[in-house]
Amino acid sequence: NFMNKNQKPVLTGQRFKTRKRDEKEKFEPTVFRDTIVQGLNEAGSDLEAIAKFLDSAGSRLDYRRYADTLFDILVAGSMLAPGGTRIDDNDKTKMTRHCVFFAEEDHDAIRNYAQVFNKLIRRYKYLEKAFEDEIKKLSPKSNSVDGQAAVCLLKSWLKYICFFLSNPQLLLFLKAFSETEQTKLAMLSGILLANGTLPATILTSLFTDNIVKEGIAASFAVKLFKAWMAEKDANSVTSALRKANLDKRLLELFPANRQNVDHFAKYFTEAGLKELSDFLRVQQSLGTRKELQKELQERLSQECPIKEMVLYVKEEMKRNELPEPAVIGLLWTCVMNAVEWNKKEELVAEQALKHLKQYAPLLAVFSTQGQSELILLQKVQEYCYDNIHFMKAFQKIVVLFYKADVLSEEAILKWYKEAHVAKGKSVFLDQMKKFVEWLQNAEEESESEGEEN
Repeated sequence: NFMNKNQKPVLTGQRFKTRKRDEKEKFEPTVFRDTIVQGLNEAGSDLEAIAKFLDSAGSRLDYRRYADTLFDILVAGSMLAPGGTRIDDNDKTKMTRHCVFFAEEDHDAIRNYAQVFNKLIRRYKYLEKAFEDEIKKLSPKSNSVDGQAAVCLLKSWLKYICFFLSNPQLLLFLKAFSETEQTKLAMLSGILLANGTLPATILTSLFTDNIVKEGIAASFAVKLFKAWMAEKDANSVTSALRKANLDKRLLELFPANRQNVDHFAKYFTEAGLKELSDFLRVQQSLGTRKELQKELQERLSQECPIKEMVLYVKEEMKRNELPEPAVIGLLWTCVMNAVEWNKKEELVAEQALKHLKQYAPLLAVFSTQGQSELILLQKVQEYCYDNIHFMKAFQKIVVLFYKADVLSEEAILKWYKEAHVAKGKSVFLDQMKKFVEWLQNAEEESESEGEEN
């Protein structure tokens, strides 16, 4: 048996040859630090030279064991204490200025450093796992990093940034850095988010109370978003925020007494991020509408008096600054969802007219503007097209609304001429042709009578 064979005698002084991949210098963190600092200082400001040094040094230095020390130096220029302060702040020989925090506060300069770290991570894949373990060790209570998400976070040089952003001690780290260092950290995060290297879920760490109260969260977020949009555009930001379910949480960047749309809009607009300000207004409006729709559905199911529903909707409009055109479409949806419709086409029209006649007074209160009337007409058109049993009922519904003063003659004529949507256009225009002709003739007769008088 091969395993039971006696070992051959070894001559005194003979050395076993170690495989090259196992030849790692046994360093303590401080010795490791000195070697990295020396290499970076010798490479100077030449980022190509720095990348080559890091590539070659990895074959003899234990990056796996000292990954945290390595990224301390590459980001901050020296080893960092748990709170983020520099351990070697008083000894300039143990620091390097050739790191992210000493780079120019310039977008292109930061992006160039990103390329250096990307090369390093691609060359030494095990650094990804090393940082995954580091995050799990230091952030046991953080929910922002799970197994799969951690792998995503660790696909670029900014694994260290991810460590900052997912660590409960973020406030301590950020407060330990100067304002310009915080800015560079935010810029780096924004660049990596724009490139899809980091997921937007890391931003949840900015919602912790201490960071928000100190004003760090909003300041950091603004710088991060500006860097992100410099790489891509506002749509890239808003799309990522939606996917991470953060689109409705942006107000949480501010203390409770300032969590309102007006303050957010002013702060972000003054920072040059009007697109995000507008985005938040839309999202807040959507959230409010969903709550309003839910409540209305409940009241309709309970057959609440129309007067009570009118009062409730008006109060919500005032409280949330909702315009009438934003409400009328929502009301139509609620009214139509309140009934289980007959599947037979010949019966559903009669059922619909009876139901809508009952709630026409409710719709009339919130269709006093031309824009509101056009939106309602378009909603009716889309509904009748999407629900095939209603295809022949469109004209009857419009006539009912005209007689009930929900829709005006002007709105119907404008819809017919130019404001209709594409869905079922030819069918519905044909249905409305005779009624529109009647409206036009009535208008002409009215004008001629006025001239005679």
